[in-house]
Amino acid sequence: MHVLQPKHTKISKEELAKLLEKYNISVIQLPKISKKDPAVPEGSEVGDVVKIERKTEEGEQNYYRVVV
Repeated sequence: MHVLQPKHTKISKEELAKLLEKYNISVIQLPKISKKDPAVPEGSEVGDVVKIERKTEEGEQNYYRVVV
């Protein structure tokens, strides 16, 4: 992983359930990321959700993508 690349981690089913409930959305509504993307954690399968932690001037921002 490159030093400038934000941290990518696969989230658990429990974390996913909380996320979907919090924003009242379904997995289909999440942005997508390719399984072939080098940033996707090893062992990720289609349908898994990845949390991307980006550092900004205001602090840390979390973004979520579903693996396709």
